[in-house]
Amino acid sequence: MTAEKVADYPRPPRLEVSPDHVLVRVGGDVLFDGVGCMRVLETFHPPTYYLPPASTNQKLLIPAAGRSFCEWKGVADYFDVLVGGQRIHRAVWRYSSPTETFQAIAGWFALYPGLMDGCWLNGEEVTAQPGGFYGGWISSAVEGPFKGGSTPSRTNLTKAIIDQTLLIGSSNYPIGQDIMNQSSIAS
Repeated sequence: MTAEKVADYPRPPRLEVSPDHVLVRVGGDVLFDGVGCMRVLETFHPPTYYLPPASTNQKLLIPAAGRSFCEWKGVADYFDVLVGGQRIHRAVWRYSSPTETFQAIAGWFALYPGLMDGCWLNGEEVTAQPGGFYGGWISSAVEGPFKGGSTPSRTNLTKAIIDQTLLIGSSNYPIGQDIMNQSSIAS
């Protein structure tokens, strides 16, 4: 199989159905295990996978404060993952009312792979996209270079998300307000 070159992905991004089997484990539990996901392909980004809500273990998700804005998809809402007494802040997001082009993922969940115990595509463990604000999944099926800095640890990624939450929660952008001119956190 020839790897997809992310430099050849489109801008604006494209949404497509994925044939891949996806497994996500967090805190010893399964957040998702199945097929039928969607993926977003954008220039220089590894794919971001969106998990269908009907097959996602939503018992692990708790709505979190703050939102972010993507120029292509719209306003994202965030969720903490609560598992085994551990709370992983803003690890998952969704677009409840995305733009017309991305209506197919309304209510579907995306996540930061680096905050999970592991994410797999067709049995292959993926690597998180470098940088603190991207949700891309790097596997042998894609070839870089990839947008982003060095791959963060869970601690560093959590700190970056908290720092962004504080910015969004500032007096200029109160938590809960649509942030139409902020750069995107979610991909």
